[in-house]
Amino acid sequence: MKKRTIALLLSAALMTMVLSACGDQKPENSGSDDANSSRAESNEIAIGIPQDLGDSLDPYQMIAAGTREILFNVYEGLYKPTATGDFVPAVAEDYAVSEDGLRYTFTLRSGVLFHNGDTVGADDVVYSFKTCAAATVDTSLSAALSNVADVSAADESTVTVTLSVPDSDFLAYVASVYIVPDGYEDCATAPVGTGPFRFVSRSVQENVILEKFADYWGEPAQVDRVTCKIYEDNTALITALNAGSVDIVAHLSADQLNGLNSNYNVLEGTMNLVQALYLNHAVEPLNDVRVRQALCHAINIDDILQLTADGHGTKLGSSMYPAFVKYFDDSLTGYYSYDPDKAKALLTEAGYGDGFNLKITVPSNYPPHVNAAQVMVEQLAAVGITAELSEVEWNTWLQDVYANRNFEATVIGFDASNLTANALLQRWTSDADKNMINFNNSEYDALIAQANETTDDAARTELYLQAERILTEQAANVYVQDLADFVAINKQLSGYEFYPLYVMDLAKIAYTG
Repeated sequence: MKKRTIALLLSAALMTMVLSACGDQKPENSGSDDANSSRAESNEIAIGIPQDLGDSLDPYQMIAAGTREILFNVYEGLYKPTATGDFVPAVAEDYAVSEDGLRYTFTLRSGVLFHNGDTVGADDVVYSFKTCAAATVDTSLSAALSNVADVSAADESTVTVTLSVPDSDFLAYVASVYIVPDGYEDCATAPVGTGPFRFVSRSVQENVILEKFADYWGEPAQVDRVTCKIYEDNTALITALNAGSVDIVAHLSADQLNGLNSNYNVLEGTMNLVQALYLNHAVEPLNDVRVRQALCHAINIDDILQLTADGHGTKLGSSMYPAFVKYFDDSLTGYYSYDPDKAKALLTEAGYGDGFNLKITVPSNYPPHVNAAQVMVEQLAAVGITAELSEVEWNTWLQDVYANRNFEATVIGFDASNLTANALLQRWTSDADKNMINFNNSEYDALIAQANETTDDAARTELYLQAERILTEQAANVYVQDLADFVAINKQLSGYEFYPLYVMDLAKIAYTG
């Protein structure tokens, strides 16, 4: 066996954070100092979030990206990702891989405690891998773990994972297998992990409270308590921000920054999301590729970026964002030019020369998606398509659109649950549970399957690039952008970092005064 160091998956240069000097243009704070100061004195922070953590707190069952974002601080895997795209030891202190790439041997870190006070042992790791493989809703992770032939404990501090075929992305999947106590079945409502924060309580539609875990094995969290306040209404969220009721709000749109309280700095990064007008291929006329291509030519992406985010954001042409450097094909970005005449010609060819009606269902708690959809409605009217915008509550969207596929079109952003191209592309295979658009292309399925079985990195990369091109050529969706990510943070706080995944590392946030 030979020791392996952790490979850098993403370019650190793409993960930079820019501090915007916005304070001079903002009004006075309107009396929010007292609320902020009170939390500072007690060393606690309040996070404003635009959706309830309503799906499940179980690490293998959670659906919403926002849930993963918060629980990143509660759960850990044997290894975990960093802000630069590296993987570093967490519950494990080291690993070794056999020369044939089939056997991974992990040495557990001594003295790691669960939040219930129990010491992490090899049996907990074995249980977590087997439970995750059986229960996970992440199709890319499910596919990866299907290659696990055996997980066994050599002793109390050593776990061996044997694969059926080599997988160069395996460590990324390992980081997504969160370690929970052997036999523990209450993660959905009372999660127990090993992270820097422990779960305290959840009040539905109100808040989730986390507390610094005093016995954390690594560098301890800087603040003692975090209250994640839930705001279903974005107006209420911004009002709370300006009133000083919250210290951090991420994923703001450019227009939400107007009039922001002077007690906050603004950080700009990228969300690492694929925002698109997602189309249900199971309904007419969206089952016709010519109609979908017409939609692509009818939408002016430059105008969307300008009108909704003052030009911020990165245009996309397929289901991949730039942070995945080697998998991102920028040539696809301009594959469909803005061409209303071409759109009309394609509609006529498909038998819809007089246009058609289209319902665009959007979760109301995400202004970047609502704003983009509003622009699209106007643009589609120019080619004869009568689009109706339907704003629904988040839980309604999850149930009707995502789970039941009862929709025509929607504007949303999809992220990668782990640092692999497969995490973004697997969902569009014809039999994937997450394939809400009902995309069905045998060539695409074959490419993804072949990529999953290929150990050569260059060959795998080429297969993924071919699959992305199919999504574009077939106009699977109208791809828009990787959204700019604006974060408002209390000027008394520091330590916020943008990650290549949709997570928020609360442990590094600290008061500076």
